[in-house]
Amino acid sequence: MVRSNKKSSKAKLPKPLREKLAFCHEHPERVMFLDIETTGLSHYYDEITVVGWALNQKSGTYIKGGDPKPMLAAIERAVAIVTFNGIRFDAKFLVQEFPKIRIPETHIDLMYLCRRVGLKGGQKAIEQELGVNFRDDIEGVDGFAAVLLWHRYLRGELDALRTLLTYNRADIAAMGALFDDALSRLGFEADLLSEPINFVDWSAPSDRLVLPDLTKASKRKLARAPTFRELFSGSKAEFARVVGIDLTGSEKRPSGWCNLIGRHAETKVLSSDEHIIAETIAAKPELISIDSPLCLPTGRLTVFDDDPGRDQYGIMRVCERELKRRGVNVYPSLLPSMQKLTARGIKLADEFRRQGFPVIESYPGAAQDIMRIPRKGAGEEWLKLGLSEFGISGDYTIQRVTHDELDAITSAIVGTFHFAGLSEALGTETEAPLIIPRLQREATPLVIGVSGPIAAGKTTLAKGLEELGFAYTRFSRVIDDLLLEQGLPLDRKHRQQMGAEINRTGRQRELAERTIARVAAAERIVVDGLRFPEDYAFLKEQFGYCFLHIFVDAEKESRRSRYSQRDEESPHVCRSAFEEASASAVEQKVSDMRPLADHTIFNNGREQEMLLNVDRVLKAWEAEI
Repeated sequence: MVRSNKKSSKAKLPKPLREKLAFCHEHPERVMFLDIETTGLSHYYDEITVVGWALNQKSGTYIKGGDPKPMLAAIERAVAIVTFNGIRFDAKFLVQEFPKIRIPETHIDLMYLCRRVGLKGGQKAIEQELGVNFRDDIEGVDGFAAVLLWHRYLRGELDALRTLLTYNRADIAAMGALFDDALSRLGFEADLLSEPINFVDWSAPSDRLVLPDLTKASKRKLARAPTFRELFSGSKAEFARVVGIDLTGSEKRPSGWCNLIGRHAETKVLSSDEHIIAETIAAKPELISIDSPLCLPTGRLTVFDDDPGRDQYGIMRVCERELKRRGVNVYPSLLPSMQKLTARGIKLADEFRRQGFPVIESYPGAAQDIMRIPRKGAGEEWLKLGLSEFGISGDYTIQRVTHDELDAITSAIVGTFHFAGLSEALGTETEAPLIIPRLQREATPLVIGVSGPIAAGKTTLAKGLEELGFAYTRFSRVIDDLLLEQGLPLDRKHRQQMGAEINRTGRQRELAERTIARVAAAERIVVDGLRFPEDYAFLKEQFGYCFLHIFVDAEKESRRSRYSQRDEESPHVCRSAFEEASASAVEQKVSDMRPLADHTIFNNGREQEMLLNVDRVLKAWEAEI
């Protein structure tokens, strides 16, 4: 081992740090050098694969699936722990996986200690700068390769596990050398009566190259991520039609596109917005899942840095902050390099929703972490293998495809999770959610949306469902609130004008959100008066297969007759009023709602018969989901 020339940095040490360093000098035999390997960087989604340590000049290793008691006992004996980036990484994983663990209060994180003396970067970069070398047999192995070594071990390569353990022990051995060098640069001197300590003698014990017997490791049955069939078999989600789009920030760069039907994926690359829209609509998806930010941070008006709210509201959304907190790397939506992507994603989502297609925002990287699939940084073959083992079929397994196409497959899979009720929405009341998979199902309200032309019987049907225990809400009630705020009368004319203005100004989603918010705590909900495809898209996005859309229709003369019975005016006046109301802006899109309906029910004037039909539809739907 060769050391570089050191520049002494004898600045006065803070008392707490000096006391910790002195404590380590007093008890070197009880100072534990520790390092963990994991399946990824997120302590929230990933898990520990290997824990290695050196204590009292002896090496120790815990391998996932084995008995953790020796490792926990060793930590219990230690009075101090030395790690590299352990405060932010190792400790969080250990506490997450072993909640009762007692990590020593004295924790020396070498990353911060090295920074104090001007040594910056990761552990291996600092080792190289100092000429420290414990890695003769594992050149080229880094933290990312360590993840793949574990995946190779899971697939039967025991030598990959041996390499992983050797790599882990090399990390631990080098820590003592970094510790010694940092102490020297600090000018740290222990008690004059004490013998000088070389911590590298304690971090690199003579037995570090003697690996544990891996015979038992080869026979362990380790937990694995569930497959497509295990998650979705027997549910409607098993046959869901989802388009996934791994969007780029420019039409000049092709985007990955996937049509996922059930578990079969067809992929291609598409460039222009026009081409993406045309191919997606032609696929007739039940849901579109886009890998792109689909909303702005609350308070922001544009994606660009000259936005007047730039300084006050920043460039990150709540969902991005939450993913960061969970240890998932994600770019802020309004980072300069992300601005055009965000603008493009919002534009495409708005267009799809106007045509009645539900759209969710997905993030393939987070989904792959949760599904235990190596990210695309591991290489095309590993991502293909992970998707194939999950159960996705298609030509992508035998043909050369781009990373963007593989991420588009993952985006589509997120849509399947969402339809199955196995998803988490990271968002707020003012920021549309980012959807990520969740492996445990949570209760989702059953929601029925009712649409149809004037006087077809929508409210009669919805009120019948209310009598069956559904919480009743309708779009016009929110519109009434808005009219009252403006001091306007609550009549059909002003309701239609307000509804048309809301849709024209792009606030239809806000109206839908407020309509649902009135009954948000209910387990069964009926929403009366869907009029625009955006209404359908919103409810399908929110509730997946727990949303049922019923279109109520009747002959025009029957509807005109019912309309006239509501008014005491003359038949001529009522006829004119009916035609005027039917021709209003808010009624023009009602015909577009029919092809979006799960069921169309004709109201022939016999209310009891219509409600019996609804009851049959309701029972069949509840049995399906």
